[in-house]
Amino acid sequence: MIDLQFFARYRDVLGCGAEQLPWDDGLRTLGDVRDRLLSRGEAWQVLAESRLMCARNQELCDLATPVADGDEVAFFPPVTGG
Repeated sequence: MIDLQFFARYRDVLGCGAEQLPWDDGLRTLGDVRDRLLSRGEAWQVLAESRLMCARNQELCDLATPVADGDEVAFFPPVTGG
């Protein structure tokens, strides 16, 4: 399983803050995880944003980062300061 976390606007659009994605060999990178989620349909397209931020096991990373069974993956919009 991969533990998924969605934060801020993504949580609002998707209607959930967390879920588990069953592990399979097709999930090699964070990009693969995102692509699997995008295939779910319209609301999930929010994760296609070019400025999407992500983390693997609570460390910032990019979509090329490898994933493994048991990882925690988080997606969140860019953080702005003021």
